[in-house]
Amino acid sequence: MPQTESAVLPDIQSQTDTRDLPIEAAGVTGIRYPVTIQVGKAPLHTIAIVSMSVGLSATTKGTHMSRFLELLEARRGALDQGGFKALVLEMLARLEAQSGTLEMHFPYFVMKTAPVSGVQSHLDYEVCWRARVSKEGRYSFSAGVTVPVTSLCPCSKEISAYGAHNQRSHITIEAELDGEMSPDELILVAERNASCEVYGLLKRPDEKYVTERAYENPKFAEDLVRDIAIALNREPRVRAYTIEAQNFESIHNHSAFARIVRPASAVPPTEPGKRVDPHLHLVLVGVAS
Repeated sequence: MPQTESAVLPDIQSQTDTRDLPIEAAGVTGIRYPVTIQVGKAPLHTIAIVSMSVGLSATTKGTHMSRFLELLEARRGALDQGGFKALVLEMLARLEAQSGTLEMHFPYFVMKTAPVSGVQSHLDYEVCWRARVSKEGRYSFSAGVTVPVTSLCPCSKEISAYGAHNQRSHITIEAELDGEMSPDELILVAERNASCEVYGLLKRPDEKYVTERAYENPKFAEDLVRDIAIALNREPRVRAYTIEAQNFESIHNHSAFARIVRPASAVPPTEPGKRVDPHLHLVLVGVAS
């Protein structure tokens, strides 16, 4: 399109809106985009699902949707948590907004070693990075992981002459961070507090090990979220969190779940060098296993 023609086209979204209603978030979502994530020393090439939004004042009619994609296209190099912050701040500047959110979901693969045979295989996890700037100008960054694990029912073990029902479970952690924390670290917290880890490839000696490991370490969904919360309470880089466990019950046609939320406002003031574990609040428990 010639420059002269573009210059005279009306810019509707820049007009004034008279309905006196601010909008919390307006933008684009569901963008499938190739990105490089910097985790430690190794860059991760992956495909992310991206959402980008800004807040609008009561008098702003609309945001400039094309500028979100222009921002992505202009981005070069690997993204780490510092680069993610720079990206959301650049988004606000480009969109002339005071508040906004940048969210990115991407698959994350870890090479795991079987516990007995030592065979290696990839296991996939879901990772989410979310950066927000509030209307008051406060920046926050959250990292989330969804981790597959094994859970074994303590009640089933207790009442049965032999065996106990067990199942694959998903543990989801979303942690607001005060410092750098890799997906691997959050994954490790989830796996260490499950009945047993899961693996992509197992030989017979490995299968025996994971079966017996889960049997020796039974946990309800409620146990999973509480144990993970205790671990995160000891982590000074974690400011707030939401932890959810969902057990895909092997003896029911429904799932059991539990969730614990610790908002940033629940973190009490501490003396320098000390961290006090706040009371855990179990806000929602699903159907018992």
